[in-house]
Amino acid sequence: MHPMVKPALRRGWRDLNTVQFGMAPAHALTLGPVDTATGSFLDLLDGTRGLALLREEGRRMDLPEGHVDQLVERLARAGLLDDARGGGPDAAALREKPEVLDRLRPDLASLSVTTSAPGDAIGRLAARRGLRVQVRGAGRVGSVLAALLAGAGVGEVDVCDGGLVEPADVAPGGLPAEAVGERRAEAARRVVRRAAPDRPPRRNPRSPVGEDTPGFSLVVMAPRDDVSVYAPAPSAADPLIASGTPHLYAGVVEATGVVGPLVLPGETGCAGCLQQTRADRDETWPRLVAQWQSGKRRPTLACDVTLATTVAGLAAAHALAFLDGHLPSSAGARWEVSLPALQWHTRPVWPHSACPCGAATKSKGQKGKRKHTPEDTGRHETMAAPPHSKKSPRTTGVARPAGTWRAHV
Repeated sequence: MHPMVKPALRRGWRDLNTVQFGMAPAHALTLGPVDTATGSFLDLLDGTRGLALLREEGRRMDLPEGHVDQLVERLARAGLLDDARGGGPDAAALREKPEVLDRLRPDLASLSVTTSAPGDAIGRLAARRGLRVQVRGAGRVGSVLAALLAGAGVGEVDVCDGGLVEPADVAPGGLPAEAVGERRAEAARRVVRRAAPDRPPRRNPRSPVGEDTPGFSLVVMAPRDDVSVYAPAPSAADPLIASGTPHLYAGVVEATGVVGPLVLPGETGCAGCLQQTRADRDETWPRLVAQWQSGKRRPTLACDVTLATTVAGLAAAHALAFLDGHLPSSAGARWEVSLPALQWHTRPVWPHSACPCGAATKSKGQKGKRKHTPEDTGRHETMAAPPHSKKSPRTTGVARPAGTWRAHV
């Protein structure tokens, strides 16, 4: 182990004996008491020395015997320590590609803030390279979202859509103006390849998938049609429900952005549950949806470029949280935001007893069962690293080592 105080957290002294790591309240921690010699020793925890060399440095500084090991253990238990050589073989392979790692260093720094154990951050970043994600829809939301996932290090991002790129599909970070008139899916895949820090595999979408090819860790439904955003057809996700593939909805409808629900098949509410619940509340709902679906398609949809980009960013963040082993707030819920107020609010999507997805039955009989995460094995085994805890190491109420506490700044 080559201990390293997480460089992403800025350090400051609250007084002569108390040091604070981090500025923002969500992740800031204070450590104390810390004497002057120990404070100076913290500067040596930069990942360039192993424990043996650190012990020698501690003796030169007249630190008590065993003090270095106690300090390292204390920092590690507080979630403030990283390992410059940790993360396993996949992380080691990533370090051998400095040009790729340099592109991903901001993402690595962010993961270091949200993970606890030394080596976890680069381990999770390396695990993303073994994941497959599919984005269905290459409009203003879908193309940007796919590029964001690729840019964050997801190994393979496939984009599915039909037709040709129209001027209204063009968006910063998504489909460029020069792609107008080209096939949407092909143009979006080029955007993904340009955004990726590493060369993603160029799989022919028409070629059969081999038995050794992992299933999709996640499918993102980002339709260009506004009716499909607001009232997603359950039939479109039937194969995903049947195969147990997690899927996330995202899009814009009439100047309202929607992210969610993240559907964990058989465990959280799905599009069918949403449809059934709406029909229970409003008996005219099926009639309205039928009219919207059969009505004349508007030539221009109300999809503001900044709102579309906002939705793509939030949806990508929720997708990455799930892929990294957490359970984001979109699981069984929809986040909505409308122009011009731009106030996000959430609407729960409860499992419905009449929906064939089975989530309602499972939620009643097995409330304490573990949730579906990308590292689940079986037909969609995808993770290339050990399972990760979904609990944030910095959640209020989590036991802290003596002498550490949350910073209220």
